[in-house]
Amino acid sequence: MIIGLTGTNASGKGTVAKYLVEKGYEYHSLSDELRLLLEKRKIPATRENLIKEGKYYRDEHGRGYLASIVVKKIKGKNVVIDSIRNLGEVNELRKLENFHLLAIDAPVETRFERAKKRMSSRDQKTFEEFVAKQKEELRGKGSEQQLIACMEKADFKIENDSDLKNLYKKIESTLEKIENDSE
Repeated sequence: MIIGLTGTNASGKGTVAKYLVEKGYEYHSLSDELRLLLEKRKIPATRENLIKEGKYYRDEHGRGYLASIVVKKIKGKNVVIDSIRNLGEVNELRKLENFHLLAIDAPVETRFERAKKRMSSRDQKTFEEFVAKQKEELRGKGSEQQLIACMEKADFKIENDSDLKNLYKKIESTLEKIENDSE
């Protein structure tokens, strides 16, 4: 089973990925692939650079480029692929047998609080900055980030609006639905 993760910033995609890894899933991240590409070009992996350079690579090599890099690295049967942000990436991954896209979301206030707690240098300091940055990422066109469009293409959606215990239950329920749909 190949699980792709898309969703809003600080919604819990990384937590879902970590949970699946603990269950034995092989992990890949489109953002990690982009960071490697930036590192080779000695470009700092700031949030702004990741967004700008993600668009650059999609323009230069096709909108599914980052996904195509990950596809070549898949070795296992159960895989989780994080950081899907463009419809070209979704389309590339849909070519894989047994691929299922999960959208992870949470209320914006909850996501901002989570972002503040993780204190990443990539996160915005104020709620207003957080919301403004989100607007850029949600409704991009072409090779830009298109989180809403990706989320609309998801096979399943998890609303991560509670605690970890509830999130884990929702993940298990979703995995069960996928297994039942695959039979």
